[in-house]
Amino acid sequence: MATLHRAPVPALRALVATVWAHDPSPGAPASPGAREHVLPTGATHIALRLDGPPLRIYAHAADPLGQQLGHAVVGGARTVHHLRDVSQPSASVGAMLRPGAASVLLGAPESTLAGQHTPLDQLLPASEVAALSERLRACGDGARRLALFEHWLFVRARGRPVVLHPALIQVLQRPAHPGQRVADLVRASGLSHRHCIALFRQVTGLTPGQWLALQRFNQVLGRAVQPLASWSDIAAACGYADQAHLANSFRDITGLTPSAWRRQMDPVEPRHVPQVLEPRPRPP
Repeated sequence: MATLHRAPVPALRALVATVWAHDPSPGAPASPGAREHVLPTGATHIALRLDGPPLRIYAHAADPLGQQLGHAVVGGARTVHHLRDVSQPSASVGAMLRPGAASVLLGAPESTLAGQHTPLDQLLPASEVAALSERLRACGDGARRLALFEHWLFVRARGRPVVLHPALIQVLQRPAHPGQRVADLVRASGLSHRHCIALFRQVTGLTPGQWLALQRFNQVLGRAVQPLASWSDIAAACGYADQAHLANSFRDITGLTPSAWRRQMDPVEPRHVPQVLEPRPRPP
């Protein structure tokens, strides 16, 4: 299995945070029933599967059927994990967008995409999505696929720059720190509370409170991938009241306890964690 994950070409960096391409190992076997927890980033994502079955997601661990979405989807900003089917190996390509980029690239503000997956051909002409997928499938490897995908993003963005309110740029670029509150963001913006929250939701899909919670969660993940970092130290460094507070918040966001996440995660891909089903108790 090979995953290429990098910053986009300079011409796209105002719109796109990262791009990636994934190729399964040759002859990789199917894993019937396999699912994974996909942990939130707080950003909008575009993803295209190039072979195998369409993307299928599940509402919760006990959901037997899930929802089939298609091969090309937009994942809006989320505050909690979702479960997806990974039973069949598949090649894919995608991008994580910056705030405000969805309006430029997809014609839809982040606020209308948040908390859900939307088929790409519901936002763009189906013929364009089909042609892009066909051209991507014809690429020989992940590097060529990424170059083609970036060119498609560049063409869609040409002449349509991201225009964010200057006050919002200041807020989004402000480094998050433990103890930071929504009132701090609003005050830094210089806007009224209502105006700041409305603008923030439009370009991120999140409220300032949700964004701050995810910034803190991101800091937790950054520290927790180090195996010797203790959860109590991480809780203190990231502004949680105590380790129990961190554990409860972590479980709400990921669907896993901190210890279960650490046992199962891959440090290279800490936001993609195999689901481990608990054995059912035997009947008496």
